[in-house]
Amino acid sequence: MGYTRIGFANTVKFVVILFLVFIVASLGSALYFMVKDKGQGERTVRALTVRITLSVVLFVLLMLGFYFGFITGKL
Repeated sequence: MGYTRIGFANTVKFVVILFLVFIVASLGSALYFMVKDKGQGERTVRALTVRITLSVVLFVLLMLGFYFGFITGKL
C-alpha cells in the first residue's frame, strides 16, 4: 500500500497549485483591504504577511522535495 509514481506526482502538483491559489487569494485580499481601508489599516499588512509566509513555505517544501528525491524533473 503506497503511492505510485504517477499518483504521488499528482499529489505534489495538487499541493503546489493549492498553495498558489492561497497565495493569489491572500494577495487579492490585501488589495481589497488596501482599497477599503485607504491604506490606514493593519489588515493589508497581515494579508501580505500571510502571502509571504505561504510563498516561503512553498519554496522550502519544493527545495526539500527536490533534495530528498520526492520531486524529479518537471512537475
